[in-house]
Amino acid sequence: MKVTIFFIGGLLSLTLLLGCGAKRDVGVGPIKNISLDEIQLPLVNQGKILFNSKCTMCHSIDQKLVGPALGDVTKRREPEWIMNMMLNPDGMVKENEAAKSLLIEYNNVPMINQHLSEKEARAILEYLRSIESK
Repeated sequence: MKVTIFFIGGLLSLTLLLGCGAKRDVGVGPIKNISLDEIQLPLVNQGKILFNSKCTMCHSIDQKLVGPALGDVTKRREPEWIMNMMLNPDGMVKENEAAKSLLIEYNNVPMINQHLSEKEARAILEYLRSIESK
């Protein structure tokens, strides 16, 4: 009986350790699932242009400004979450716990809705992915 209990306890510990069944935080918005392959250079180039024109008033790659530094955001957040934050910032800060925490951390200054298309948000995500891979 002790072996069985130990084994069951071991499986439970392994399940908790590996996070089996843990829900990924994809945020609130239109993006539910993204399949990412190799970094796509045409999207990176478009994303860099968009990032520089729409995001740099509040975000930097390597330092906090009005909003968080985004150089390693793809290590901290799921790609769906990142895109949903770009596409639905108002809904995210109302319904997503991580976004609510960021709003508080950054002095209750909400992210501006840039009214990006999904294609534009995907290009910015690809640019952010390319920075991480360096």
